[in-house]
Amino acid sequence: MTKDAKTNYDILEVLKKRYSPRAFSTQPVENILLNKMLEAARWAPSASNEQPWRFIVGVMGKEKSETYNKIFNSLLEFNQIWCKMVPVLIVVCTYKFTSKNLEENKYRFYDAGQAAAHLTFQAISDGLYVHQMAGVNRKQISEAFNLPESIEPFTAIAIGHRGNYLELPVRMQRTELAERERKPFEEIIITY
Repeated sequence: MTKDAKTNYDILEVLKKRYSPRAFSTQPVENILLNKMLEAARWAPSASNEQPWRFIVGVMGKEKSETYNKIFNSLLEFNQIWCKMVPVLIVVCTYKFTSKNLEENKYRFYDAGQAAAHLTFQAISDGLYVHQMAGVNRKQISEAFNLPESIEPFTAIAIGHRGNYLELPVRMQRTELAERERKPFEEIIITY
């Protein structure tokens, strides 16, 4: 099954192939591939080169790791349903303050989003899939990992190989098969 985007203009193949499945295989993600994703994120642009992103990485092993379990347990129930098979879970956090004057870094979420995008496109390039989630209990993450006030969790990322959509609940199977949609090109442009 292919879910390539149907674009108005020719774009990079890796961008066409990116989509967010919920059907994942338990097949492990090789350490080298995980490290390549994190390295790609490391090289994302950021305001004043602050690089405010921080990642908490949980990898499923023979026994799920303590880090993995803490991340999984912080996911909202809907996400836990389909994440049971996901071999890698990551929490994206930001460092709240600038390093120069310790003022609030107002661009940290934008910058961390770019880092997550870099990670995503490296994953797709290596034949893996990524599903980013807002459905995470941020307070629970902070407490579970004893994060300092300066580190703020805000999203989670599931990473792995595509799995069998028939293993998902019926209501989720439909979205796995549905054609990808986007707003019309003209709607996203304010001035041109």
